[in-house]
Amino acid sequence: MADVDVVVVGAGFAGLYMLHKLRQLGFSARVFEVGDGVGGTWYWNRYPGARCDTESMEYSYGFDDDLQQEWHWTERYATQPEIERYANHVADRYGLRDGITFNTRVTAATFDEADHTWRVQTDTGEDVTATYVVFATGCLSSANMPDIEGIDTFEGLEVHTGRYPKEGVDYSGKRVAVIGTGSSAIQSIPIIAEQCADLTVFQRTANYAVPAWNQPLAPDDVADIKEHYGEFRAANRTMAAGFGSRLPEGTGKAVAECTPDEIRAELDKRWAYGGLGFLGGFIDVLLTPSANEVVADYVRQKIRETVKDPKVAELLSPEQVIGCKRLCVDTGYYATFNNEHVHLVDIKETPIERITPAGVLTSEREYAVDIIVFATGFDAMTGALLSIDIKGRDGVSLQDAWHAGPRTYLGLGVKGFPNMFTITGPGSPSVLTNMMVSIQQHVDWIGDCLTYLRDHHVTTIEAEQEAQDAWVDYVNTIAAFTLFPTCNSWYLGANVPGKTRVFMPLLGYPPYEEKCNDVAAKNYEGFALTPA
Repeated sequence: MADVDVVVVGAGFAGLYMLHKLRQLGFSARVFEVGDGVGGTWYWNRYPGARCDTESMEYSYGFDDDLQQEWHWTERYATQPEIERYANHVADRYGLRDGITFNTRVTAATFDEADHTWRVQTDTGEDVTATYVVFATGCLSSANMPDIEGIDTFEGLEVHTGRYPKEGVDYSGKRVAVIGTGSSAIQSIPIIAEQCADLTVFQRTANYAVPAWNQPLAPDDVADIKEHYGEFRAANRTMAAGFGSRLPEGTGKAVAECTPDEIRAELDKRWAYGGLGFLGGFIDVLLTPSANEVVADYVRQKIRETVKDPKVAELLSPEQVIGCKRLCVDTGYYATFNNEHVHLVDIKETPIERITPAGVLTSEREYAVDIIVFATGFDAMTGALLSIDIKGRDGVSLQDAWHAGPRTYLGLGVKGFPNMFTITGPGSPSVLTNMMVSIQQHVDWIGDCLTYLRDHHVTTIEAEQEAQDAWVDYVNTIAAFTLFPTCNSWYLGANVPGKTRVFMPLLGYPPYEEKCNDVAAKNYEGFALTPA
């Protein structure tokens, strides 16, 4: 007899809603969370300037109209503190804290074939059995600390943006190094530069950033959305990324079908609006290299217009396809490099050789600093899962099952791991969408599935090999039609040395939701169900 029906790992937005849903459906559940508070990504990523790149009126739960009516977002793009407050509000509003064990890391989860239960073990010595286990561990939760020689010898302060200290960091009067130029760096560098005496940014690959134009939310706009929130949510679910139904309409044309003046006007309009919708003006930007280059060169020209030093501007101008890495949304990033105390080091040209007690040593010189900020991202999509010793049938570990890259069915189930679910796992749209939309869809699907299993007296559910293989092929086929796999991005795991290169998320939210609904309607087609 299992201790609980379901163990949920993680108390971010996925884990919180999963716990709430399970209680609504009459399942007993326990949630384990390594942090001492809720919020997941928004608990850990509290670096200066951290804010969401999906607009706040969309980056929220839609399962309860009372919740979405009573909560008041203050800015177009919510900051980390505001999103963390929202997560805490949700936890308190629905009385979820008593179901969460904080400061506890799940170290192992083992499927017992004899009694069809999962044994979940933690670093605090807890040993819990459950009929089902749901991993709500997040796509961007396993911080990627670079393997640089001497990293433990530095005598100053070292911080990682993905594990930023709650008490913050005082940069005033300090010499600071930031290693990395991804999203967290692009958000934090302008603010760190305002506070510190000297800032050196170590860049391996330049990234594209478009302006956020963040501002307080207009009361009339908020009132209009809240009056039609249901329609607004439904419209967003028809969008490829699960958000953006209120964005300016695109041309509906390919770049080659437009005149230079039409192209410029469309890009100017989208630049002035700001945000991730910048790439949505033409239908072929992520499909055709020539079309992509037109849009990419527009951004490069904006960088050259902003950055005064031509050499620095060229270093900051990306060469790769725009959009094949996560497009960044910034506030004053490029202009920051016009400050005399801000320096850019190209570590492709002069690689970092090691960290010294005094700072950072490249092949050219040593940079003496007081603080090193590692803005080096995450072991995305799979890192948090594979850090747990998960064993399924015949004692096979998830690490071994995924040795050639992650393989799932719908991003929800894995062959050989019965009664195990992943929320926004590899093979689902996840990081290519508004995560709140994908999270809610996954939790609702899992909740309906567990109810079906209970009502039909099913002992185990497990992805079938043929269905899983076909799904992996489908995900890769869709990606191959696009330019996404053309550069070394964390979508492919390319930022983690030794990680197998596989394009992990699925492109296109609406057909994915339709597929999941179809699978459920056909009594969970593609899953093997074992009757009691």
